[in-house]
Amino acid sequence: MAESQTKRQLVIIGGAEDKDGDSQILREFVRRAGSTKANIVIMTAATELPREVGENYIRVFERLGAENVRIVDTETREDATSSTALEAIAKATGVFFTGGDQARITSILKDTEIDKAIHKRFAEGIVIAGTSAGAAVMPDKMIVEGDSETNPRIEIVEMGPGMGFLPGVVIDQHFSQRGRLGRLISALLQEPADLGFGIDENTAMVVTDSQIEVIGEGCVTVVDESEATHNNINEILKDEPLAVFGAKLHILPHGYKFDLKTRRPILNDGTVPDVPLAVSATSI
Repeated sequence: MAESQTKRQLVIIGGAEDKDGDSQILREFVRRAGSTKANIVIMTAATELPREVGENYIRVFERLGAENVRIVDTETREDATSSTALEAIAKATGVFFTGGDQARITSILKDTEIDKAIHKRFAEGIVIAGTSAGAAVMPDKMIVEGDSETNPRIEIVEMGPGMGFLPGVVIDQHFSQRGRLGRLISALLQEPADLGFGIDENTAMVVTDSQIEVIGEGCVTVVDESEATHNNINEILKDEPLAVFGAKLHILPHGYKFDLKTRRPILNDGTVPDVPLAVSATSI
């Protein structure tokens, strides 16, 4: 299938997803990766307990019926050239990045042979998923670390290169549980991106080409500063409070969608509100 006809699919999870019950989010990943014919590779670069974490996901994916599941453990950049790992990725229908430390993922995998192989397979149509740290790395610029439960300031967030599966946005996870609105806004104002997504625990944003659908028990918070009228980032020191006028805030629970091209939320019945966004959205 030509690349232009291939759907690009991401399952971006806010962390702490259900692994023992109905496993709605992981079930959706397996379904999109081929259901009972799914061939899943678990990338454990983020965690210091790769065998324990990887085997936990093997148990879940096999319970859901995936035909073949294997771990690709890369502890060093040298491991990211493994012919065995590259062969596994070449055969995969889905790649899953576990949680842990997102900086480990990029420091070990970024610009390696495995990185190139995963992007090639993504362009060909396989499903890429990630939870917690595995979600943070999805953009081209990611939140490396930062303070929670605080007001926006330059100093509270550190940014770095991500893996670039969903460029032009910023993603934060464990969002409402850890009070991370301040650091998401801080990250957005420091980067060229003007769309930020905060994903709650046991919640995912499922991306198909340019459309996002929310699944799970929490919400996805969307911060859109594309039409913001003012910020003071160039006028303050790093420990002083940030100001932003006119940014839009959307809260999307299960079943709601968002169009990345039009920047418009979509109701859970598939309709788009016909009132102007400046009226339907909340300003920060």
